[in-house]
Amino acid sequence: MPNLHRGGVEAESGAITRCLVLTLGGLAELEAAFGADDLTALAERFGSGRLKARDLVCIIGAGLRGAGEAINDDEVSRLSAEGGAAGFVRIASELLAATFGVDERPLVKAASG
Repeated sequence: MPNLHRGGVEAESGAITRCLVLTLGGLAELEAAFGADDLTALAERFGSGRLKARDLVCIIGAGLRGAGEAINDDEVSRLSAEGGAAGFVRIASELLAATFGVDERPLVKAASG
């Protein structure tokens, strides 16, 4: 069960409920993946509302690994989420909001077609 006070969130993938949390190691992983100089730069990048599918894989993967799952990004890229792409955006948004302690506004905006 996720601990919201520690930045944990819950997400469903198929019939499996998973916990995600961005640990300090996960944040360092994301800084490296996104070429961010520090946490402020990382938060600003996420707050821009413009993330690629590959970015979502990195964020969700780091969150799953932070919660103790032995999963690599290739395996993450094959997961499914309720609502498809919008579901992945929701998961990443909730995880980032829990991690950075922001209000309920989505940090990542779903792409409109």
